[in-house]
Amino acid sequence: MIFPNDPVGQGLVSNLRRPGGNVTGTTNIPISDMLGKRLQILKEAVPNATRVAIVYDPTDQLGLSPPMKGLEAAAQSLRVQLQYVKARGPEDFDGAFAAMVQQRADALLVAGGTTFLINRTRFNELALRRRLPTIFSVREGVEAGGFVAYGLNMTDFVGRAAAYVDKILKGARPADLPIEQPSKFELVINVKTAKALGLTIPSSLLLRADEVIQ
Repeated sequence: MIFPNDPVGQGLVSNLRRPGGNVTGTTNIPISDMLGKRLQILKEAVPNATRVAIVYDPTDQLGLSPPMKGLEAAAQSLRVQLQYVKARGPEDFDGAFAAMVQQRADALLVAGGTTFLINRTRFNELALRRRLPTIFSVREGVEAGGFVAYGLNMTDFVGRAAAYVDKILKGARPADLPIEQPSKFELVINVKTAKALGLTIPSSLLLRADEVIQ
């Protein structure tokens, strides 16, 4: 398996250290924790933001299921009010952004999901038109015109699965192979998008960035 959010909770394995069955591989950090971290970064990048829209696809079973304790706790500590906005596909984008504007959202957190990744160029165009800074879970969202991304380097982490295949083909038992959690995350910032939004990126954030897109 490759980075499910909660393999123990989903009943795929008994625990991460000793899976105990015929399944092993890699797993992601719990989505609520990651969304809370992204919210912190977004608030650092846009200090004046007091209302943040969380856009998500309710049909994505491995995605967001609001409310989530980790995310809500982060919002409370940052004094940010959350607005949950559903979008099942690109046909919902216009309505979703209209709802964000109506609620006067100051920034936008994209809660994962293939809907937003596949349609990232159009999504970012709509966000920029409405002057909403975005934070994505993957760098591809920023390469397509988003503002910030924080999360796994998908190419690197997916490649880790090859090590498990190699060990199993050489006779290792999946039950004995600990499930690997990510330990490296990347921060990517699009300076061009920041300028288009009229934002000044804090130097503290730029210094931590793994990549700055000009």
